[in-house]
Amino acid sequence: MRFAMGIEYDGSSFFGWQIQNTYPSVQQVVEHAISSVANTNINVVCAGRTDTGVHAAEQVIHFDTIVERSDSAWLKGTNANLPKSVSVLWVKPVTEQFHARFSAETRRYRYIIFNREVRPAFLGGRVSWDYRQLDEIKMQKAANTLLGEHDFNAYRTVACQAKSPVRNLMRLDISRNNELVFLDVEANAFLHHMVRNLAGVLMSIGAGEQAISWAWEVLQTRDRRSGGVTAAADGLYLMKVNYPVEFDLPQSPLSSAVW
Repeated sequence: MRFAMGIEYDGSSFFGWQIQNTYPSVQQVVEHAISSVANTNINVVCAGRTDTGVHAAEQVIHFDTIVERSDSAWLKGTNANLPKSVSVLWVKPVTEQFHARFSAETRRYRYIIFNREVRPAFLGGRVSWDYRQLDEIKMQKAANTLLGEHDFNAYRTVACQAKSPVRNLMRLDISRNNELVFLDVEANAFLHHMVRNLAGVLMSIGAGEQAISWAWEVLQTRDRRSGGVTAAADGLYLMKVNYPVEFDLPQSPLSSAVW
């Protein structure tokens, strides 16, 4: 049997999703919790690995097992064995055709910037911080030039292992709510550090250090060295993974916990 799960987590205390030899990871605690319910070792596959300090409002995983448990037992039992910073939102049996990573059609991230001169005392680890006054209108104009299918080599880390740098960027919306600036990004898939590099470029433009045209000029270079600073991981959230309707996964609303 194959099961899919939706999971939210605060990534502040983890060294990313993927299991590490020495450091704690989200995958490690999730597999341990599910294995405790199954009373046997369970390995999981995720929709997209998140980096150290990155959070998820709804990560999606799948796992295979011959162990029979009710959906309620998988949900409540797994949560009972997880740290408070990780929660299973839902669980659903799926066909073998479902794959958490390869079946995904789009992924959506949110990047949150706390924008004031003084750093925040209460939101450490959950938002990025920029003391410069950011102009979200300029950031949006620059963001609009990046929409569509492009070679995003200049917006990924040099260590990125993806075979192709071509991605279809479907959404890059910039908005502000008082001192909070939001970047909502959706694409068919993302390159390593792609969202954080997009944020870094747009923040430089919003601060008036670069022209609006710079975002497009960086893209055209196809060279990461031209792209400026990678924004901090603290403010990045995997918000939603979208799948074909045939899998009939729960349609959870976007988490209100992420403003």
